[in-house]
Amino acid sequence: MNQESDSNDEPAGQDPLLLLKTIQLLWTKKEMKKQLKEEIRRGFAGLEDPLAGLLDILESSTDWKGKGHSLGYYITSELQLWMKEHPAVQQSGMKLKKLQTRVLRILAQCPANLLDPLISIYQLHTADRNYLLGHVSHLYHRGDYKEAAILSIKLKLQPDQDVEKMCMPLLFQDKINLMEDYVGEYPELQCKLLQILDTWCEPGFNIRDIARQYQGLSRYKPDKLNRKMLSKLVFRLLDRFNVDPALCPNVVNQRHLRTLNYLFYKRFVEKTMTQENWTDHVQSTVGENQWLQGHLIQLLINYCDLNTAARWAQRCNLPEEILPIGVADELQKLKIQESVEEATKAENYEEINKKNYYQLPIPRANIHFLQKWEEMLQCWEKVLQPGQIVAIDMEWRPSFGMVGKPRVSLLQIAVKDEVFLLDLPQLLEQAEMEGEKEKLPHFIQMLYSDAAITKLGYGMSGDLSSLAATCFALKGMDKQSQGVVDLLTVDKQLQMASIDWKKGSRKVEQSYEDKGIRQPEKGLSLLVQHVLGKPLDKTEQLSNWEKRPLREEQIVYAASDAYCLLEIYEKLCKDPASFGLNSDLTKSLVGKPTIKARAKKQLNKQEQCKGSEKETSRPPAPISAKEFNVVCDNMLQGLGRYLRCLGVDVRMLENEDDHRKAAEIARQEGRVILTSGLPYQTLQSQVGEGRCFSVNCSEKAKEQALQVLKHFNVHVTLEDIFSRCQVCNCNKYLKVPKERMRQLVEGSKHSAGDGGTSCSTPCKEKSSRTCDAAQHTETTQSEWLEWTDPCGAAVGLEEGTTLQVAAIPPGVLDKAELTDFYCCTRCGKVFWEGSHFGRVVSQFKDVLVIVGDEQSIYKLS
Repeated sequence: MNQESDSNDEPAGQDPLLLLKTIQLLWTKKEMKKQLKEEIRRGFAGLEDPLAGLLDILESSTDWKGKGHSLGYYITSELQLWMKEHPAVQQSGMKLKKLQTRVLRILAQCPANLLDPLISIYQLHTADRNYLLGHVSHLYHRGDYKEAAILSIKLKLQPDQDVEKMCMPLLFQDKINLMEDYVGEYPELQCKLLQILDTWCEPGFNIRDIARQYQGLSRYKPDKLNRKMLSKLVFRLLDRFNVDPALCPNVVNQRHLRTLNYLFYKRFVEKTMTQENWTDHVQSTVGENQWLQGHLIQLLINYCDLNTAARWAQRCNLPEEILPIGVADELQKLKIQESVEEATKAENYEEINKKNYYQLPIPRANIHFLQKWEEMLQCWEKVLQPGQIVAIDMEWRPSFGMVGKPRVSLLQIAVKDEVFLLDLPQLLEQAEMEGEKEKLPHFIQMLYSDAAITKLGYGMSGDLSSLAATCFALKGMDKQSQGVVDLLTVDKQLQMASIDWKKGSRKVEQSYEDKGIRQPEKGLSLLVQHVLGKPLDKTEQLSNWEKRPLREEQIVYAASDAYCLLEIYEKLCKDPASFGLNSDLTKSLVGKPTIKARAKKQLNKQEQCKGSEKETSRPPAPISAKEFNVVCDNMLQGLGRYLRCLGVDVRMLENEDDHRKAAEIARQEGRVILTSGLPYQTLQSQVGEGRCFSVNCSEKAKEQALQVLKHFNVHVTLEDIFSRCQVCNCNKYLKVPKERMRQLVEGSKHSAGDGGTSCSTPCKEKSSRTCDAAQHTETTQSEWLEWTDPCGAAVGLEEGTTLQVAAIPPGVLDKAELTDFYCCTRCGKVFWEGSHFGRVVSQFKDVLVIVGDEQSIYKLS
């Protein structure tokens, strides 16, 4: 024997299979857990070769093959800890190679939570790399694609493998997250994968031809794996891996083509874009790309005429031989000089209809376009005055669905009788060249943080988010802002104060020619119409705001967009009652809107009906609770707590949060919005189809949870229940033995005289047992961390978190059946096994899925 024995009673060379039988008997008796641990350690000490003995045990037992915390996992974890105390048992040379050969056969069929311990114990990272690659290749050719990929990731074999060969079967089997993990740490492989996926998006490419090369594909649905799905996947990966989109010309071209179709719809169907705006965007979209230019010509033939198509062919300098015959003939008839008839006609039309829109009440000379810091001084002096009322708006180039947040191109600041238009990119560039890049951010921070200055905006949270994306120094400014009045809040209250106000409580003059052409007003334009009598002219909204110089129409539009906020605020403050607001407008801004209960109930039913009509048309594919990520509106916090109880990753809005914050969180973190009533219509238009669900608010929270889980086909297992803290949503727990918890409770009582009600010390924790993330999802399972450090209660807790031991009722510690407590590592909340688990199982049995010998950290009594 090459190690010391923990017990003199255990003979050397004990049979591992006899040890297994003893351990299995103790495993079935819950109250014998302490004896089980001691028996395992005694057994290891009595084995001639503990490493070979573990393999004998695993090869002779089958309970470790299921998911969850099996006996095999428990024995393996205990051996890993025991080896740290007895390092002499480590093997080397030929003996280790033989053990590595045996353990590789086990790795091919073991659950994910056993991989890391076995790889560590048998030092597989030191094994012959060619042998490891050969073993993975054997799994692959056997059709075990997922297992081959997981093992490759664990052993870091990706640089020596073919990324297409390894990743494509995963894509066909809908294991996209595992595919992403495979290339996650290797930029070169990320680029190769993206290029392969882009090739698949070529027109005429048949994906099914590729699928036939792989045998035994499970879960493969040919209809689901289409060009549209691949395009979305490529753009998401480009964003995640921060790769230049130019690497994927096919998907970029397809995205530009969709933008081109959208621009034609806006110009020729909705008729909401001016000719000049439309032309700017079309030129920017097609650029020098001849493929896109060819599609442009075809769209022009469909929407306009051959003459217009020929003019664009001339502008794009397209060769006649690639043009349709009619366009080529028309091109020969055209004169060299460009015709301006349509532009002139459009300008005349706009001039005639100016009387129907809000007009800026200040002279053009009072609009200042600022591009140099010296010009900024006049703005600084007039804006940063105590008691000043300032309206703020921003413009950026439309993204048309492209990756990334928009960067602000123009910042409009309006005060009484004047408007300042700040050329943000130019000012930031000048400040950086002069080594004073903090000057402009400092001015903006002073403006927003000064409570003595009233700042007006419309949808300010979105504006501030874009501002932070433009200048990193302005990140988090939404938390520092004071004296802010978001007129979007007033807009919502106006809508709720009078349900039929949109039907024309204030009539707008409209010419006969205009009727049936203009689209219904919405957003700020509708608010301007309601308060000031005429809507905003939004034809310049989709301008290219990055292009310089700005056109005169753009300058007037930008100034009007900001200045109208001043006039709205002034009018509402003078006579709020006539608009259904409180006499004190400030109270109206922070108070809740009032609406009759009967009308509110009716509206909720209508919204529920609309949401359900669209959303229940096709049941989605099954999804596990740990893959399901949601954000709950602030009126659904009870629902949120129930879903957390079932293992769902839930963000909940605070009572003071605006509903629009749910859309921001959903877009940033890929969550589904759960809302109810009036906010549903607003939120569902801000996220993708099927990413916003209207919950029946007349139901209790439990019924709402069942409704959500069934609608999204969420499968909940016993392992999911209580895997997340219901208070803070954390999925990591610290496991503390009962006797240690008793000491902590007693310690907190002694410190009560000093005001202490909880317990924490600065010790650090060693994780002895963690559940790896499931390979097909980005959401990690809960981690149950063993207590190993005797120093104090803060072991394993996040910085500044204390255990809430004072909340434990005195009688709980005296329960004989309790052996451990589970403490949330983020908020310090303490949980223990009880009857609540059984109640939850009973309440949600309709959506529970039992998988094999699945066990939970909480057991049914």
